[in-house]
Amino acid sequence: MLVQMELARIIISEINDQQVIFLREVEGEREFPILIGLFEATSIDRCVQGEEPPRPLTHDLLKSTIEALGGELQDVIIHKLEEHTYFASIRIRRDGELIEVDSRPSDAVALAVHFDPHLPIYVAEEVLEQAAG
Repeated sequence: MLVQMELARIIISEINDQQVIFLREVEGEREFPILIGLFEATSIDRCVQGEEPPRPLTHDLLKSTIEALGGELQDVIIHKLEEHTYFASIRIRRDGELIEVDSRPSDAVALAVHFDPHLPIYVAEEVLEQAAG
């Protein structure tokens, strides 16, 4: 079962290599952190703050490329947690077909927030249970 989540917080530390995003259940109270890199955290924060770079950055480029090739980004799913590593997929609809592309969760969330409104973010129930434990 998939649970819809939303970006709740971003913690950016200039003195630490690991940045943190928190995802919170849309219709519930569960929340969990994901450690991400500075580049992805900055990309997410820039979008949340409404800042637009003068030239496309990586996540802007990915979004434009998918759309230029006729794809429509549908949502992102964090579907597995294994040895403290989360696994995600970006789901793209093209010509009636649903295509799943393997992604790091940090890139998937960064891509999701590049949309207005943000793309839905789903997390597998078993991942939520593992993250809480």
